[in-house]
Amino acid sequence: MTAYLLRRLAQVLPTALLAATLVFALVHLVPGDPVEMMLGEGARAADVESLRRDLGLDRPLLEQYASFLGGLARGDLGRSLHSGEPVLATLAERFPATLELAVASLIVALLVALPLGVVAALYRDRVPDHLARLLALLGVSMPSFWLALTLILLFAVQLQWLPPSGLGDSPWSLDGVRHMVLPVLVLALGSAGSLARYTRSAMLEVINRDYVRTARAKGLPAAAVYLRHVWPNAAPPVLALAGLHLGSLVGGAVVVETIFAWPGLGRLAVTSILARDFPTTHGVILTLAAGFIAANLLADLAHHALDPRLRAP
Repeated sequence: MTAYLLRRLAQVLPTALLAATLVFALVHLVPGDPVEMMLGEGARAADVESLRRDLGLDRPLLEQYASFLGGLARGDLGRSLHSGEPVLATLAERFPATLELAVASLIVALLVALPLGVVAALYRDRVPDHLARLLALLGVSMPSFWLALTLILLFAVQLQWLPPSGLGDSPWSLDGVRHMVLPVLVLALGSAGSLARYTRSAMLEVINRDYVRTARAKGLPAAAVYLRHVWPNAAPPVLALAGLHLGSLVGGAVVVETIFAWPGLGRLAVTSILARDFPTTHGVILTLAAGFIAANLLADLAHHALDPRLRAP
């Protein structure tokens, strides 16, 4: 296990460096001058040049890139060009809201997907299987922005059961839970569809194995066959995929957070990009990328720990 962990860490470091380089390059390719946006179109040329020099934006791009990497190595992401606040402090303030939304969405997705996938596998090519596959396809196919607006129109505007946006008082209070319901549903349904289809495939692959046929031939009850032989062998890849979905939910909540005015990293990414706030944009995108890489690493380690076949020499 230790050797596998070291190999995966050796792969993560160049991936993180590549992600940082791509983020720096793409952010600087976005058209627009942050200094002119801060001072306005009527600002004097001398003021524009003075502010650009103070912010370090007059330096060559390679020098800015070297300074950017040096700051990353020191854990310093700089200060926002607009608020002047340290970017790291802003990220620390916003990240819990995004993580809370992603974890809740993954839990709901698993609660929906696992029973749906198991039922589809047990009733293969019968009515429950067709219905489960249809529901999974709908979950994967529906655009998140359309689903979000539809749920707001139905539950917030027409029925007035749930608030349309915001964070609420506290995630552990009734008001906080009511504010979480709609964004969690939007994020969870797409992941649930994908996880349900994968659960069905994993179950069917194990059901057709020789040791399952042997267990049935010995006269074991169907419940014992599925609980002791099928599910323990089908679960590791499904749970590994769930870990990958957690990374995707952390990094893919931009649309949902914007629509529901959820004060997380996704919404911060949109506002910082529109304001051409380079340090904040760098920090947000790097944090989302690091979250995805970390979730990928944890999913691989969990899969390796749960599946003894991967540890075989």
